[in-house]
Amino acid sequence: MNYLSHIYLSGDSEEVILGNFIGDYVKGQQFLNYPDGVAKGIFLHRQIDSFTDSHPVIIECIVKLRPAFGKYAGIVIDIFMDHFLAVNWHTYSHEKLSTFTKRFHAVILANFVQLPSPVKLFVPFLIQHKRLQSYASFEGVEKTLRIMSNHTSLPAETEFAIQILEDEYQFFNEAFNRFFPEIIRFIETKGEFKIVRPEL
Repeated sequence: MNYLSHIYLSGDSEEVILGNFIGDYVKGQQFLNYPDGVAKGIFLHRQIDSFTDSHPVIIECIVKLRPAFGKYAGIVIDIFMDHFLAVNWHTYSHEKLSTFTKRFHAVILANFVQLPSPVKLFVPFLIQHKRLQSYASFEGVEKTLRIMSNHTSLPAETEFAIQILEDEYQFFNEAFNRFFPEIIRFIETKGEFKIVRPEL
């Protein structure tokens, strides 16, 4: 799961949203430096990652990216899953994606001082380029992958990833819609989090 999914799975608590958003940048016991609600979001982030990484549906998806991305294939699948959440947004949320992202932007700007330094550096670009909304398009997915390959260890195989996404689009969409309700149920069984969705 990438940013959009993590934020969506946080529910309505601003502190949990903040903690879930910064989860990758808070290591070990560093959560002790944050308020309880933010720490809860950091732990939620870790639980989401653990559930996702071991799920059979996600593992099946990762296999298709391994020829080009090896051990980094899961990172690409995280981006793909955000794409399909954005595409299927009306199934999972009552509010428009644009409204959801504006609300999130307000949360992180109001809590900017609490963000880890690396997050402070990219948040302006995330907001300016409407990164979360951009996941809905192939262009947005491609741009995200290129940025990541330029600034992280992700292999520069964006063309391969986009071609696989196009060729296997129905497979990935169906995989997402099998997996995502399960992770929602996983989170809600903890009793502290409630994800409000449209009636099916």
